Amino acid sequence: MKHDLEPSNNHDQYQTQAGWTAAIRAQWFDRLALQPSQSVLEVGSGTGVIISDIGLMHDCHTFGLDIDPQAVHFAHTVDPNTRYTIGNGIDLPFPAAIFDVTICHFLLMWLESPSNVLSEMKRVTQPGGWVLALAEPDYGGRIDYPPGISPLGQLQEEALLRQGCDTRIGRRLRALMNELDLEDFRFGVLGGDWEENTMEGMQNSEWQMLTCDLKDSIPPDELNNLHQLDQTAWIKGSRILFVPTFYGGGRVPQ
Repeated sequence: MKHDLEPSNNHDQYQTQAGWTAAIRAQWFDRLALQPSQSVLEVGSGTGVIISDIGLMHDCHTFGLDIDPQAVHFAHTVDPNTRYTIGNGIDLPFPAAIFDVTICHFLLMWLESPSNVLSEMKRVTQPGGWVLALAEPDYGGRIDYPPGISPLGQLQEEALLRQGCDTRIGRRLRALMNELDLEDFRFGVLGGDWEENTMEGMQNSEWQMLTCDLKDSIPPDELNNLHQLDQTAWIKGSRILFVPTFYGGGRVPQ
């Protein structure tokens, strides 16, 4: 997600979000069964959370690219095993057909031209290699329960729209990916499975983002009231927070 924080603060939030999407990454990369000689590029790698995790879990060469020099510098410090590059996804500074897998994660929602970036991801991926969009949310389908907390979804979507986010990119992902004419295409939405021991981390991370997103949108006392309602619902075990998050990917034709 895009927030105006220092890279170290963003890194903490990205780590929490990476936990939410770990299952789909595991499914994809277990299926791909990467070899030590193969390479993975993440476009929009931020502080390196996702690509460094892939490097730890799978024996392969990892590369990250981000437009933010501060994020790239931070990623270098926490993950010296990945090669990070400053660059723009709309014009990737790599030759054609050199990576075995090219991925993005919570990236397309922030782009003016997601189709162009996906086309670039395909260009730098070898024939037979994979292009994956691992997570793109759809805030138009957000569910908040109980009813007193329901304004949160609309307030956050409005705030994200003001930041330039395509808040409903999730429902467009299948169409965007199909434009690439990939083979063995797979598309879906992450399930809403929660474990009690992950609830506190989810709540804290959500409110860090909400506070950042909504601080200029509503009075502090109104935001604090919503926060109190949210905390009470979590304690009572009645809280439901679900933002449908879509994924898709396929192979570049041989």
